[in-house]
Amino acid sequence: MGTTRVNFRLPDELVEKADVAAEVTHKNRTDIIVEALQDYLEEVEDDEKFKEAVIELYLDDQIGFDVLKEFIGRQDAESVRASKTLLDQGDELADELAEL
Repeated sequence: MGTTRVNFRLPDELVEKADVAAEVTHKNRTDIIVEALQDYLEEVEDDEKFKEAVIELYLDDQIGFDVLKEFIGRQDAESVRASKTLLDQGDELADELAEL
C-alpha cells in the first residue's frame, strides 16, 4: 500500500495525547493517527446510511468506481455500476425522445 503525505491541523490537546500514546505504545504519531482513522472508517463503513451516501457520491460522479469499491465491496460496487449504466442510458433515451 502506498502512502500520501497530507497536511492538516489538529487541536493541541489531541496532538499531546497522540504523542503520549505513541510513547507508551512505542509507535510514532503517524501510526497512532492511522490506526485511529482506520478504526473510524471501519465503524462508519458498517453504517447503512453512510453506504447510501457513498453510493450517491458515485452516482453523482463525485467519486470513482475504485473508491466506491473500497467502501462497499467489489460485488455491491459492480451492481451499483450496472445500475448507473442503465440510469445513464435511460437519461440518454429520454433526451432523444424529447427531441422528437
